[in-house]
Amino acid sequence: MSTTILFIGLMVFFAHFLSLQFRTTNIPDVLVLVIIGIVLGPLLGFVSPADFGKVGSLFATIALVVILFEGGTTLDINVLSKSLATTGKLALGCFVLTAIIVTLASVYALGLTLLPATMLGLILGSTSPAVIIPLVKALKVSEKPATVMILESALTDVLSIIGVFALLQIYTQGGLEPGKLVGSVLSAMIFAIVIGVLGGIGWLLVLGRVRDFPNTISSTLAYVFIVYGATEGLGFSGAIAALALGFTLTNFEKFKLHRIPSIDRNIVPLNDIDMAFYGEAVFLLRTYFFVYLGISIHFSAVHQALAAAAIVLLIYLMRLVLTRIVFRDPGYSLRDTAITSMMIPKGLAAAVLAALPLQYGVSGGEIIRDTSYMVVLISITLTALLVMAYPSRLAQRFYALTIGKPLAKKTDNSLPE
Repeated sequence: MSTTILFIGLMVFFAHFLSLQFRTTNIPDVLVLVIIGIVLGPLLGFVSPADFGKVGSLFATIALVVILFEGGTTLDINVLSKSLATTGKLALGCFVLTAIIVTLASVYALGLTLLPATMLGLILGSTSPAVIIPLVKALKVSEKPATVMILESALTDVLSIIGVFALLQIYTQGGLEPGKLVGSVLSAMIFAIVIGVLGGIGWLLVLGRVRDFPNTISSTLAYVFIVYGATEGLGFSGAIAALALGFTLTNFEKFKLHRIPSIDRNIVPLNDIDMAFYGEAVFLLRTYFFVYLGISIHFSAVHQALAAAAIVLLIYLMRLVLTRIVFRDPGYSLRDTAITSMMIPKGLAAAVLAALPLQYGVSGGEIIRDTSYMVVLISITLTALLVMAYPSRLAQRFYALTIGKPLAKKTDNSLPE
């Protein structure tokens, strides 16, 4: 027990060191944390996901919810309104094309039949908010592309979850009505947004009174968990609701609530202390989340690992072409466009969904699970390597040529001061 507590304390200080190193070396801390998890888990066998029981998956979900909420607080409504069209093109285009690439590769390289292959394609169609949001903030990406990537990660998670469960329904019940599937997707997102916005407005009305009680700095996060749980319980996307809640709390003035005299005087926004606390919470949760993710990774057969590597390369090449098309507006700089093309790592949603086909008895379920875990690892690694490489002049010339953006006269540093 004492060794475990010692390790937890050391990990916090080590994570601070990794964050500092990121600023000077461009080595993303998420990659190092995942590697630590792999060493502790699959390689040395000191710990396994089973040791955490239900607490492990619960902790991972809490980390995701807090990261999405804190990410929502960084969004600006004016930038958001200008980014929706771009977000839709990038998110839907990347999700559909990724699903097609993975499905075809699974059929021809892994020997899966069409239904399991399509499940794998939908599992890997999402991008990871837990990886993307911290990296986007650390890399200081411009507001509009940052908003696009944050929204994309939340949206594709919903599409993956609903798509996989729809195929599992086809497998267990033998059919699915397309109209109901479309309705499920739309309702999961629209109603989640409504719940998040209304929940945010309601919290703003009582936040001033809550502050009068002692020890209430964590009450907002507790409220986020309540909104998330209630939204999920109603069958909608709790992740989208958490994002919308955070967005509402920092953009409430744009909702014109001051026009309602009866509630105007009650509105109390989040202050600097609140934002600092949420940032610290994200830092701690993110640190242990990526270690846990590394512990959870399964190393598969060599041919599955090679297939996973090929899938990741194809996805990143597709992303590069798609980003060039979607971000062709000269208002997007070379650096922002290049970073957007890198941000397609897989994470929590893929890792959780990967185990479901095996649980449902789907043929090839073990292949789906192990390949998904390998894709998660390789995609996070490749994203980290690309981020590290971008400050070099050679990498910038490559992106300028492939994306079709002018190369800056001076080196386009990844982390400007």
